[in-house]
Amino acid sequence: MLDTLQLLIRPTIETFYMVIGSTIFSLILGFPLGVVLCVTSPDGLMPKNTLNQLLGRIVNVLRSFPFIILMILVFPLSRFIVGTSIGTTATIVPLSVAAAPFVARIIESALKEVDPGAIQAARAMGSTNRQIICKVMIPEAMPALIAGLTLTVISIIGYSAMAGAIGGGGLGDLAIRYGYQRFRTDVMVGSVLVILVIVELVQVFGTKIANDMINKR
Repeated sequence: MLDTLQLLIRPTIETFYMVIGSTIFSLILGFPLGVVLCVTSPDGLMPKNTLNQLLGRIVNVLRSFPFIILMILVFPLSRFIVGTSIGTTATIVPLSVAAAPFVARIIESALKEVDPGAIQAARAMGSTNRQIICKVMIPEAMPALIAGLTLTVISIIGYSAMAGAIGGGGLGDLAIRYGYQRFRTDVMVGSVLVILVIVELVQVFGTKIANDMINKR
């Protein structure tokens, strides 16, 4: 039992490292993309049909790739940025690339749910498009954005476990190398339980924040 717990410590830390890093970079990539997708849609603040369709297709293509295949395809980019394509830090690159389109669609969907009346009122008061986006749309959509971010983190946790199949480190790697290849059922079960606990904590924490924001309105 003690041996199993000791084995779980380092991979759990690696998983947190991958998830936190990937969440940050996927937000950096996906948030502005989601805003652009929203404001350039036919009913957006700045309709640009050609740009919207082009970005939409790119997002759809990236979302359609199975993560394992995408991770292999992004190996050269990981090697260019990190210096290697194997390991926990290198895995953050494909995780971010895989999650960014998901984040973009979540941001787009959340912003489109903002009451058009609030946008029209801001426009009537002379607000610029940038002011409407930053001071009206994003604050109004914040509960939905937090709920979407929660789903994103949970998806990244799942991706990080799959990354262990090809040398990504973390709990997925532990479950495969020790649990599966060495027939350590205790390690396999322990890895799964830790992942389940992390997912549950993220879901509860994210839901609480979103509900608190709704109640304070």
